[in-house]
Parts: sequence; C-alpha cells; structure tokens
Amino acid sequence: MRTLGTLLAPTSGWATVAGLPLTPANGARIRRRIAIVPESPGLWLRLSVLENLRCFADLYEVPAPAARIDRALRAVDLAGRAQDVCGALSKGLRQRVALARGLLADPQVLFLDEPTSGLDPAAAREVHELIGGLRGQGVTVFLTTHRLQEAERLCDRVAMLNTTLRMVGKPAELRERLFGRTLAVRAAAPLDDPGRLFAGLPGVRGWREDGPAGYVLTVSDPSAAAPAVTRALVAAGADVLSIGESRHSLEDVYLELLATGEHQDAGGPA
Repeated sequence: MRTLGTLLAPTSGWATVAGLPLTPANGARIRRRIAIVPESPGLWLRLSVLENLRCFADLYEVPAPAARIDRALRAVDLAGRAQDVCGALSKGLRQRVALARGLLADPQVLFLDEPTSGLDPAAAREVHELIGGLRGQGVTVFLTTHRLQEAERLCDRVAMLNTTLRMVGKPAELRERLFGRTLAVRAAAPLDDPGRLFAGLPGVRGWREDGPAGYVLTVSDPSAAAPAVTRALVAAGADVLSIGESRHSLEDVYLELLATGEHQDAGGPA
C-alpha cells in the first residue's frame, strides 16, 4: 500500500494507480487522485472534527473547502458531530472522521488499511456500510484486512498474500479453483447404500460421507445435479432434511492455499 501510494519507490514489477503508471515522475499526479486512510486515524485529538478537516483540506489544497468538508461529513453521517472534540469520540466515530478526511480530495482510489481494527462489531458494521456506500458512488476502494469475512463481504476482487502474492480473483472464482463445486446432503438417517444411490446420477462426479447422515457430492453444476439427487433420495425412501450447494469461506481458501503450497498466476495487478 505504501508503494502504490507513492510513499515507497518500487524495487521491481509494475503497477497502474488511478490510470497512471507507477513511476517517480507520476508521483504527484497519482497523489492528487488517491487518498490513504491508515489503521490509526491520525487525528489531532484536541481539535474538533471540523477543525481537523479544515487543517487537512488546507494541506491538500482542496478547492472550495467548506463545500467539500460538508459533503464529506454528510457522506459519513457526521454532520451533526462537526463541533465535537475528536478526543471525546469513540474509536468507531474517529474512524468515520478519518474516512471523511480521505474523501476531502474526491479521490478516484481510496486506500484503507485495516479500517475496522480494534472496533466492536457494531462500529465495524457501520464502517462496512460506509465502504459499501463509497463503492456505490464510484470510488475504487483498496482494502487490506486480516478479517477474511470482511473481505468476502466487501470486496469484488480478492488478493491472497502470504509473503508473496499467491492468488487473485473474485471470491467465487478462488473457491472454485481450490475446491470445485459440491452439494451438501443431510438426511434424517444414514443411507443404506449411498455409493449405489449416487452412482451414475447426472452431474455427480464423486461423493464422501460428512457425519453420520451427511454426504458431500462433487458435481459439475449444482443447479443441474440437485434435482436428480433429490429425486433419487426420495425414490430410495430417504427423509431429506436439506440439500444445497456447499459454500467454502475465504478462510477455507486461505488455509487450503497454505496447506497445498499452491503457486498460481497472480492474474495481473490488483
């Protein structure tokens, strides 16, 4: 993030930030198109929310600062707290102020470093909603997080890193690349002969037991295989409790990636 934000010079490789090649000559132009919100909000705690934003607007040489500040405060739902001293705010509210600061320059790309670190679940949810709102306004959000559930909820495209960049893609694509597609079947009692029941069903490539009366079926297309599996179970007299596509989490993907030592093409710049 420091490299993409032009704070550190790259030693190798290449990147494009806000439509500009990442080169020393483009540093100032890139900085005018981006904003970085670090893990620590970095606010002057003795100043009010409004005074903080006025200081940063002056540092950024923001045109029409009053209008920009008002718009940023409304974007993070802090218009009514502008006169509050930052030192008296909760961590969640300070993070909102930091997001407002990041919006002052109307960035094309907003870099967020662990924006929910140290926040309680309610405050983290508020930050998630704010990030979702920024996406809806056309701002590209570059998020770093150790919370894989957070990445799955917020990100259209995810990069998995473990010392080096290991995989990049949409969450669904990453799951399919490592796990394939499966159906989870749960019955009221164990099937008498599951191997015979599942053999030859359209789209079913294999199966395994998952608990005393559960089965995981590897399939080519869950939506095509599920009706045939359901009919076969009913015909066999099984009491079906549930049947549906299995969903591996991004945490599953990350752990599997580490376990298998998978080295796949990063797929281009993130």
